[in-house]
Amino acid sequence: MTDTRIYHGELQPSDIARDIIAQFNRGNFRVQQIGRDPKIAVQIATHQFAQSGGQTALTVTLHKVEDGVSVQVGNQAWMGVAASLGMTALSTLRNPFSLLSRIDDLAQDIESLHLDQDIWEVIEKSARQHGVGKALSDRLKRYICPYCNTPNPVGRSNCIACGAPLGDIQPRTCMNCGFIVHSLERECPNCHAKLPPI
Repeated sequence: MTDTRIYHGELQPSDIARDIIAQFNRGNFRVQQIGRDPKIAVQIATHQFAQSGGQTALTVTLHKVEDGVSVQVGNQAWMGVAASLGMTALSTLRNPFSLLSRIDDLAQDIESLHLDQDIWEVIEKSARQHGVGKALSDRLKRYICPYCNTPNPVGRSNCIACGAPLGDIQPRTCMNCGFIVHSLERECPNCHAKLPPI
């Protein structure tokens, strides 16, 4: 299952891609960027001939959306890590002292198992550094009157053109993933987080 979040504000996909590359293009990982703004894919994988640990890989897709960036972290391919952990366990069962010779493998495998969480931490930090977040930006907070199609500023209870009530159409975002949700929704359609009542 892929995880998607949207960050609203002045941000480009390349801003986040740069931070991901800076954090993970070292040690046993290699990072490759494919494309450029407005859509970038960043692939993170263990080196083919890594000295320790099993093989893993995942892709982060970044694309520009209206007033922000959508970030999707794909499923991690961790079968190589699972095989390496299995080999460590089997070796330890045969000879408990063999764990000492596989300590680097074990450390790298544990680091690889947390790769998706580590990536989200880098993305969240990058968003904070660029002053953006999951809350809807002021520019997008305008809403359209369902009766006369006039854009209205935030906080208006009635349409500035026709006077119709606007209470049920005011947009908001899920504070967990940043998706725009309708005011009457009780659960985010993207991440299924419970939304607070209005």
